[in-house]
Amino acid sequence: MKQLSSSKIQELKKNRQLNYKGKKNQLKYGLIFIMIVSFIYLYLFRNNFIYSIIWLLGLFIGFTLQKSRFCFTASFRDPIMVGSTSIFKAVIIAFIISTVGFAIIQYKSLGGNIDTDIMKIPGQIAPVGVHTALGAILFGIGMVIAGGCASGTLMRIGEGFILQLIVLIGFVIGTLLGARHFEFWDKLFISKSPAIYIPHYLGFPLSITIQILVLIILYYIADWYDKNNNMMAM
Repeated sequence: MKQLSSSKIQELKKNRQLNYKGKKNQLKYGLIFIMIVSFIYLYLFRNNFIYSIIWLLGLFIGFTLQKSRFCFTASFRDPIMVGSTSIFKAVIIAFIISTVGFAIIQYKSLGGNIDTDIMKIPGQIAPVGVHTALGAILFGIGMVIAGGCASGTLMRIGEGFILQLIVLIGFVIGTLLGARHFEFWDKLFISKSPAIYIPHYLGFPLSITIQILVLIILYYIADWYDKNNNMMAM
């Protein structure tokens, strides 16, 4: 691995500082943004307290996504294009946490009765079939070309990437078309596909254990892949 000299490091730091100094002061834009956000919050707080809480949660989630650069598109794109799996590993950790969280919520709401009608189980348990694979392929291609999924697109618009507005318009058009033609796809594929709920077959403890073990194995494979690519790049 090539080591940088101290003089080269100082030169890079100096250039970085000059770049920062050359940027426009955006304090006024920040103050305007805070005023707008506060006005919307106060309006929602007076009219609907739940909406005001959702507004705050949305702001915090957006701030977290922006600062962490967390993006589902990047998590699946980066391992192939640049050999990095750091975001992919973060997604796996999020899946592990959500697996435990949703399992607790579902178990408590069902009272341990896993034979309950699947439609009464909390969460989005939807039929899985050909439409799932087809939708995943189309969405995967689209979000890589667009450079982001829904959350990533909104985040980048907030950062000032005007080009992402075109992606947002595409999202809106696609959503409207999907809603309009949903009945057709439902009759063709969705209604004929089974809704699979693994705890119905294996029970809660074994289902959670297997899913977490699979995710942990995927994490270590991703970590090995990342380190292997970095070693080759040195």
